[in-house]
Amino acid sequence: MKTFHAPGDAQHAPRFFLTRGQVRPNFEVPARAEALRSALVVMGLAPVAVGPAARAALEAVHSAGYLDFLEGAHAAWQSLPGAAEEAVANIHPAPEMLAQGAIPGGLIGKLGWYTADTACPIGPHTWAASVDAAGCALAAAEAVLAGGSAYALCRPPGHHTYAARAGGHCYLNNAAIAVEALRRGGAARVAVLDIDSHHGNGTQGIFWERSDVLTVSVHGDPDGYYPWYVGRSHERGAGVGEGCNLNLPLPLGSNDGAWLGAIATGIARIRDFAPDALVVSLGFDASVHEPLNALSVSDEGFGRAAEAIAALGLPVALIQEGGYAVDHLSALLTGFMQGFLNA
Repeated sequence: MKTFHAPGDAQHAPRFFLTRGQVRPNFEVPARAEALRSALVVMGLAPVAVGPAARAALEAVHSAGYLDFLEGAHAAWQSLPGAAEEAVANIHPAPEMLAQGAIPGGLIGKLGWYTADTACPIGPHTWAASVDAAGCALAAAEAVLAGGSAYALCRPPGHHTYAARAGGHCYLNNAAIAVEALRRGGAARVAVLDIDSHHGNGTQGIFWERSDVLTVSVHGDPDGYYPWYVGRSHERGAGVGEGCNLNLPLPLGSNDGAWLGAIATGIARIRDFAPDALVVSLGFDASVHEPLNALSVSDEGFGRAAEAIAALGLPVALIQEGGYAVDHLSALLTGFMQGFLNA
């Protein structure tokens, strides 16, 4: 299996994080990628360094206005009197504003318009790291098109990003960028299986009205977990995409049995969809070790999930998403890869 990484990902080191009204250190730290990278080397799967994604590949998923904003946001933010090092919104447009024709006015307005929450602070290297992460996803997709499967060590992650809105540590939707590369490369139908503990709301939103892309997400119940507003089982897509979105929310605290059962349900739907390729949003934050724990999946559970995914017999692009138990990430990735490669 080919693996890919961006050597400069450590430059993106977000600090701001707000939880239950308290500002605390951000969990999306450079050490995450280093732990995953080290595991790949030990397994004999040393990742190949890749460069940034081309603008055209980004525009296949994201709006030009959003990309322009994200690229220039930090420099513009620094021109504000008294601005902190990171750009963080203090207002987002409410539904009433949107219903009355809201438009983003000025930098503060654009920051709230183009971000969903306060968990995506924009620092001096956020844009560069995000474009490099997207480059990893593209490299994995290209490897899949050439035959076989591949892993992209994407940092920052991406599955919470909509076409024109960042959120939840995510700035560019790496999984969606991989899907579009696969489609352009000849895959008529592509499925996405998201096993991060948080609902893949951005990926769902991007493909909501598409019949050529199936999106499946296994995650903690949004009644008590991020992203709160979406991720429920009645959300099935719209228009020609109706029925091409499957959410499998789980009660908080669910362990291997429930999680693997939901993955099996998702795999059955993928098999029925008969895609030409599969993109897996591979998050490790369903782990029992996770600091923001909502599910309680064992290390062995990830290996069994990998075996089930491999059994589909599809070419797979594994796109790294969340997972913030830094001390356990090496073991989690190792167990997953062993399950996948030995299936």
